Amino acid sequence: MKNVASYALGCKVNQYESEAIAELFEEKGYNIVGIDDIADVYVINTCTVTNFGDKKSRQLIRKVKRQNPEAVVAVVGCYAQTAPDDVMKIEGVNIVIGTKDRKEIVDIVENYHDNKPENHVSGIMHEREFEHLKIHKLKNRTRAYLKIQDGCSQFCSYCIIPYARGPIRSRDPEDIMEEVRVLADNGFKEIVLTGIHVASYGKDIKNIDLLGIIKKVHEVSGIERIRFSSIEPNIITEEFVSEIVKLSKVCHHFHLSLQSGCDKTLKAMNRKYTTERYYDAVCTLRKYMPDVAITTDIIVGFPGETEEDFKESCDFAEKVGFSKIHVFPYSPKKGTPAAERKDQLLNSVKQERSRKLIAISDKMCQDFMEKYIGENVEVLFERNVKEDIYEGHTGNYIKVLAKSEKNISNEILDVKVSGIEGEDLIAFCNF
Repeated sequence: MKNVASYALGCKVNQYESEAIAELFEEKGYNIVGIDDIADVYVINTCTVTNFGDKKSRQLIRKVKRQNPEAVVAVVGCYAQTAPDDVMKIEGVNIVIGTKDRKEIVDIVENYHDNKPENHVSGIMHEREFEHLKIHKLKNRTRAYLKIQDGCSQFCSYCIIPYARGPIRSRDPEDIMEEVRVLADNGFKEIVLTGIHVASYGKDIKNIDLLGIIKKVHEVSGIERIRFSSIEPNIITEEFVSEIVKLSKVCHHFHLSLQSGCDKTLKAMNRKYTTERYYDAVCTLRKYMPDVAITTDIIVGFPGETEEDFKESCDFAEKVGFSKIHVFPYSPKKGTPAAERKDQLLNSVKQERSRKLIAISDKMCQDFMEKYIGENVEVLFERNVKEDIYEGHTGNYIKVLAKSEKNISNEILDVKVSGIEGEDLIAFCNF
């Protein structure tokens, strides 16, 4: 029996796809091993959001080839799609596939016979079909990521992903529901609906949208929590939130993409909203869900961002009161309009602004968690982290540590919060 290692760099969509690719090999009789193990085949699912992502992909490719010089190394994903010629030149690469035709990967690998790199990348920009990669087995029996959508048509000025993933493509709702039922039957209690641009789900197919598919998932017995990955503020309307709040399984946590709190910078980024529209979305969420946790991403040091622009961004972040900000110093990405701008900022400026915004985020996170000291919260416990300490998350995605002598993994329990340790709540089980 041959061994295969399937490994993802980058986002949750990549992780989902790598699990699905591993299953394709397993169905053909391969044994699944870890990326640090000796394998006959390594499948590297690459990320290209930043140049650092490209670098990590190259490093991993070289590492696995050193582990087993005789192995077949297949490179898939966003870096492979956008720069196949560059990937082909990396020492150790045998097969390059990209972000489509991955269902054929086992046949491509098994038909590979010589040592010359093969380029199987084909155009993605006019793709209209969702590629059906399914997962039936997962190691973690608590939270399952479920890909419902692919592609992005937003074309933000700093982002290469529309060129890596192509236009929006929605997964057939019945196909989604089939996988949800399989996951529920296998004991999963939480589903995270994920994609490249989740808010666009249904725009390319008839009679369904994001709210519609959430309602369908909500009906499945055994699934007790529903989340979705990063969404845009424009989907957050009175109509959307007033319906969502009726669905008890939907978690009160929204990762609401911001990128900048300065309207001038948002326009330069080609984001499709203003700070006013964003704040309106936040207020709508809090109107219906007073306990909602709102997390976000903010890029600092975007080309042309002045000190005043950065201050506007910080002030807006404090006005919103996020529970956490993921801070990213701007990284020029070849092939994007922003990378061509002449007003790039020094790395030292980006790092200093990152530190300032992270400090603001840390304080907001602390303030948000302090509200829960002495309160009872409902937690889905995911795993035992040491001795009799278990880790889980509240519905609004605060990490909780609690002591229990019995195994409480994959259980939803009411616990009382006694304190804070770093970014974790410390709690006692009420039994």
